[in-house]
Amino acid sequence: MAAESGRQFWKRSAKLPGSFIKDRSKAGGLPMKSKKASSFHEFARSTSDAWDIGDDEDEDFSSSSSSSSLQTLNSKVAKATAAQVLENHSKLRAKPERCQPALGDLPTNCKVIKSSSEAQLSRSSEEACVRSPLQKQQSLPLRPLIPLVARISDQNASGAPPMTVREKTRLEKFRQLLSSHNTDLDELRKCSWPGVPREVRPVTWRLLSGYLPANSERRKLTLQRKREEYFGFIQQYYDSRNEEHHQDTYRQIHIDIPRTNPLIPLFQQPLVQEIFERILFIWAIRHPASGYVQGINDLVTPFFVVFLSEHVEEDVENFDVTNLSQDVLRSIEADSFWCMSKLLDGIQDNYTFAQPGIQKKVKALEELVSRIDEQVHNHFRKYEVEYLQFAFRWMNNLLMRELPLRCTIRLWDTYQSEPEGFSHFHLYVCAAFLIKWRKEILDEEDFQGLLMLLQNLPTIHWGNEEIGLLLAEAYRLKYMFADAPNHYRR
Repeated sequence: MAAESGRQFWKRSAKLPGSFIKDRSKAGGLPMKSKKASSFHEFARSTSDAWDIGDDEDEDFSSSSSSSSLQTLNSKVAKATAAQVLENHSKLRAKPERCQPALGDLPTNCKVIKSSSEAQLSRSSEEACVRSPLQKQQSLPLRPLIPLVARISDQNASGAPPMTVREKTRLEKFRQLLSSHNTDLDELRKCSWPGVPREVRPVTWRLLSGYLPANSERRKLTLQRKREEYFGFIQQYYDSRNEEHHQDTYRQIHIDIPRTNPLIPLFQQPLVQEIFERILFIWAIRHPASGYVQGINDLVTPFFVVFLSEHVEEDVENFDVTNLSQDVLRSIEADSFWCMSKLLDGIQDNYTFAQPGIQKKVKALEELVSRIDEQVHNHFRKYEVEYLQFAFRWMNNLLMRELPLRCTIRLWDTYQSEPEGFSHFHLYVCAAFLIKWRKEILDEEDFQGLLMLLQNLPTIHWGNEEIGLLLAEAYRLKYMFADAPNHYRR
C-alpha cells in the first residue's frame, strides 16, 4: 500500500522530475485528463525538467488550506483529546522505565555518535519509544532502518549481531589464507563468493584484482613499486590537463566529480575530489582508445572506500581525510587507481566509441528476459519500453546507481570471485534484479509509470540478505544459460 501511494505521489506532483506539465491554455482552468505517453519521445515532450517548477502546486495548496480553515472542530472533542495527551505525557514522565528495555543493551559508557545518520537513527528510536504507549493497538513489526548513506560498511540489514560465531570462523579462515606463504587464489575466490569480512577486504580485493601477487614476500615491494609508478604518471602527465587537446577530458571529469555520490559528505571534500580527478585523468590519458566516459567516475568509489576503511575504524561517510597522513592518502590513491584499471581492462569495450560492449549486453539481457519471464518481456513490448532506456545505466555503472554503496561493495566481493564477474556474470545479476521487481512492473500500465519505476527502484533498505538472494538467483540463471546461449535466443 505504501509503495502504491508512493508511486501515485510521483505521478501527481508537478514539482518532481517526470511529472506531467499542466496545460494552462485551457479556458476555465478545468482539470483535464492528460493523454498517456505511448512512446519515449511523447514521454519526453510531456514531462517537465527537474528545475522547471511552476507555481500551480503552491496555488493548489493555498486554496486547499484556505478551504480547510473553514472546517471547525467540536470543542468538546478537542478538549477531551488534549486531556488524554496530557495524561499520557504525565504517565511517561512518571514512569520512564517503560522505554528502558529498548535501551537495555547499551553499555553504560556509550560511544559518542560520530555521524549525522547515526544521530538520526538514535533520535528516531527515542521518538518511537515515546510514542509507543499511544500506538499499542497499531504497532506492527518493522524492519530496522538503514539510511541511504549511513554505515557504508554495515552489512546487516536484518538487525543481526555484527559478528556471529560463523562469521568469526570465516574471518579466521581468511586470515590463514592471507598469511600463508603463497595464497591459494582459487580457495580465496571460493571463500570470497559469499562476501568478504570487512577486516580483510582491502588485502583480499588487491589479491583478487591481480594487483598484488600471491607470494606474501613479494607484496611489500610490489606495492612500493606500483605506487611509485603511479605518482610517476602524475608528474609526467597531470600538468597536460591544461593543454588544448586534453582540456575537454579534464573539464568533463571536473564536472562529473561533484556528482559522484552527492549525498555522502566524504566525496564532497575538496581533497577527495582532487584525488578522484587525478585518478580519472591519468587513466584517460593512458587509455586513448576509450578516454574518459561518464560513469567511470562511479567505479572509483568502492575501491576508495574499501582502502580508506583499512585506516579508519569509524564509519567513513563523514570522515575528514585531512586527518590522515600524506603517505596514507597517497597509498589509497595509488591502490584505487590500479584496482580500477584492472577492473576496466575487462570491460573496456563498454567505454570505447559507440560503447559496443553495453549495446551487446543490453541485447543479451533482452533475449534472456524473454526466455525466463515472457510475461514481463511482453509487458515492456506492449507499452513500448525499450531495454536500452533503463538497462544502459545498469551496464554503464554496474548497478551502482540502483543500489546503496554498501550493497555495491558486497556485490563486488562476488564479482571479483567470479571469472569475468564484471562483464559476464553481471548480465545474469541484471536479469535477476529485473525479475525481482516483476510484480511492481506488471502493476504499471503505462510507459511513464514503467520508466519511473525502473529508474527509481526502492533498494534503500537493502543489505546482505537481499544481495545474497540476488546473487543466488543470478548464479542459477548462469548455470542454466551460460553454457547454452542458444537456449535464450529466438
